Amino acid sequence: MPGERIYNFSAGPSVLPLSVLERAAGEMTNYRGCGMSVMEMSHRSRVYLSIFEETKADLKRLLRVPDTHEILFMHGGATFQFSAVPLNLIGRTGRADYAITGNFSDLAAKEARKYGDVGIAATSEASGHTTIPAQSELRVSDGASYFYYCANNTIYGTEWKYVPDAGGVPLVADMSSNILSAPLDVSSFGVIFAGVQKNMAPAGMAAVIIDRKLLDSQLPYTPNIMSYRAATDADSMLNTPPCYTIYMLGLMLKWLDGQGGVEGMERIKSAKARILYDFLDDSRMFRGCAAAEARSDMNVTFRTQREELDAKFVGEAELAGFVNLKGHRKVGGMRASIYNAMPSEGVSKLVDFMAKFERENR
Repeated sequence: MPGERIYNFSAGPSVLPLSVLERAAGEMTNYRGCGMSVMEMSHRSRVYLSIFEETKADLKRLLRVPDTHEILFMHGGATFQFSAVPLNLIGRTGRADYAITGNFSDLAAKEARKYGDVGIAATSEASGHTTIPAQSELRVSDGASYFYYCANNTIYGTEWKYVPDAGGVPLVADMSSNILSAPLDVSSFGVIFAGVQKNMAPAGMAAVIIDRKLLDSQLPYTPNIMSYRAATDADSMLNTPPCYTIYMLGLMLKWLDGQGGVEGMERIKSAKARILYDFLDDSRMFRGCAAAEARSDMNVTFRTQREELDAKFVGEAELAGFVNLKGHRKVGGMRASIYNAMPSEGVSKLVDFMAKFERENR
């Protein structure tokens, strides 16, 4: 299908809205008459600072970030935050609790062990990470510096449907793959971070929202570039920030406004997920992998009865214009990532293709 837009179900970097790409293309060589591309601007210039400040203000407004919290744009994506979180927070008591519900929370816990004691507050390992622990299953330590969880698990297709109650211990949430998909009470969290390449922008940074009360707990050997305090004091410009990614985030936030904000996006994403899950529940060939009560609205994992049939489906889907449906190497099967920018039409057409495949491969 040369020259045509395809439906990209990648878990990240993910699909971006066509209107956002077209606007970025229109401003690529000459941003609003300034004579240069955003890629070429000094991050200290008046023109770029207006982009930066507007993007930060739009994110604050859309997520209703209270004045008690600071927004940071940091290099390194979410993996950088696996180290930054304990370096900045675990020094409060020397201990933190982690809920292990998939690969990324497991990696984060392993990283945190380099800097302090880590307690496992809950794990879904016994179910193959197809479930999310209930509130009653959480075991929060006395004196934990923070409670960490990954709100949506891209590999396994599960999502926390509630905000954990950690008994007053600051909550730290990796929201890389479901941020901006539903309203959120930011005041309930000590730290929220998100690698931006799924629901927010092209790859290149993480957005971090931190309660200012937690800014001065960093370990003495925390690198300056990983310090939340240093980043706050420099307004995310301790060094040259990911300028173009921030610009693209700004365009994405404008697009999100046009969808009705996070409230509107919640309605849209729930409807998209329902289309796909309803088909899976009725199918005789395909089955969803995650437990029904833990299903992610962002990453839908599924498979057929046989690995060779999974491979055939992925291959034929790609030829039909549905790409990046192969599941993660840890779990196999298939995964359709239907982030905010995936149009409803893409999900409906995927379901039509799946129904056709099922009829032809009985």
